[in-house]
Amino acid sequence: MQRVKVTPAPGYHHLGATTATRWSGVIGRIEVADPDVHTDTYDFVATRFMAKAQTRDGLAWLEAGWTETGWSGQGRQRIYSYDTNRQSWIFYDEYRIQPGDRVWIFIQTEQDSERAAWQAWLWWGEKWNLLTSQELAITGRALLEQYVEVHGDKAFAVPTVRVDSVALQDGPKGALRYWDADVPTTAGVGTDGYCLTWESRYSAWSAGSCGLSSVQVSPGVQASP
Repeated sequence: MQRVKVTPAPGYHHLGATTATRWSGVIGRIEVADPDVHTDTYDFVATRFMAKAQTRDGLAWLEAGWTETGWSGQGRQRIYSYDTNRQSWIFYDEYRIQPGDRVWIFIQTEQDSERAAWQAWLWWGEKWNLLTSQELAITGRALLEQYVEVHGDKAFAVPTVRVDSVALQDGPKGALRYWDADVPTTAGVGTDGYCLTWESRYSAWSAGSCGLSSVQVSPGVQASP
């Protein structure tokens, strides 16, 4: 595990959706791609889930997924998390991923308190592995996000990233249900050469450079939890 602090420069594109109501967890499967991130820059692509809430001290959140960054990793895709307690990118290089892999991420809490502990989990090796647990100024319910996030001073190619089987947890001890069109949702749209396609609102979708397909690599991690 490696910790890297960085403040990215402006230039963001958010391709995905945020719930308009509060939930206690989000789970889904995300595909790993190989974007043309510029090296030696603050550019990055991250496909991730997030729990967030506005607090008296500002926005608090926990996110996790995979990323490729221009400042670290030498062009590799890496499992990562970020939280507002540490305000650091945390990379988990013990989990070796590559383009074509499909990995499961679960952001959730089992607490219903003023400051709940939120966890980020990765399905790997036929079991759930805890990436991090953070006590945040968020209750047992938060707004939840699913995004392909792109940052760059100049546009660069992002092969199509697919996300599917996305479900929400209704309460800290509640059941999972698909994130479907019945869930009040603020959905994004494509922008500046990046396209967003909803295959099934909002549990299956894809995003990336318009007209650019996924890199054809034999898929690796595919097992279902």
